Amino acid sequence: MAQEPCPPGAETPTQHTSATPAPVELSDLATLKALAQPRRQRMLQHLTLHGPATSATLARALGLNTGSTSYHLRELARYGFVEETETGRAPDHGHGRERWWRAVPGDRRFPPRSRQSAEMRHVMDELNHHAYAADLELFEQFQRDAAETGPWADAFPYSRGTIRLTAPELGAFFEEYIALLNRYKRPEAETPADARTVLTRFLAFPAPLAEPEADPACNGKETEPS
Repeated sequence: MAQEPCPPGAETPTQHTSATPAPVELSDLATLKALAQPRRQRMLQHLTLHGPATSATLARALGLNTGSTSYHLRELARYGFVEETETGRAPDHGHGRERWWRAVPGDRRFPPRSRQSAEMRHVMDELNHHAYAADLELFEQFQRDAAETGPWADAFPYSRGTIRLTAPELGAFFEEYIALLNRYKRPEAETPADARTVLTRFLAFPAPLAEPEADPACNGKETEPS
């Protein structure tokens, strides 16, 4: 899934190596609309969690028809979110070549809200709404099934906290989080057999400002003594 943008004013970008993709900002409205389509988000999520698939396997897994998944895969490929792959492809026995698709990895970010048009903000709000709902559904599903997952039943690292930061400091905090994720990524050939795909999410936002208390002397009325 597309990663959230760093807050406006962030000034400490991560140093990118050949193994670490440079951030790509998704500022084109048509691209964002393509990504925000709920069925495409579900398909991207499935490809990310379960690996390459065909339009037929996606249709069965998600309860869609093959024509619909084929169309949405082509649209996702058009905007660079998925691509064809040889992985999982069966030999061609003269019955036509199956097209296998995989999610294209990358550090994709959205424009800061201050640079979004009204229409883009609406698209982003819809995209985030569906993405957060899908995340919550997966988390609740894992909670329900945790008893059957062996040692992974205790795999619920969770943290809620507050810190006082400036906007540039929050940007630096975000970049350090992305760098930490990249530090733990490794090629499939180097991944232990007992490793699992772990979903990580980062969400940080300013707390609402406290409203100043009203001054009784300013309301034009005198209070009666008790």
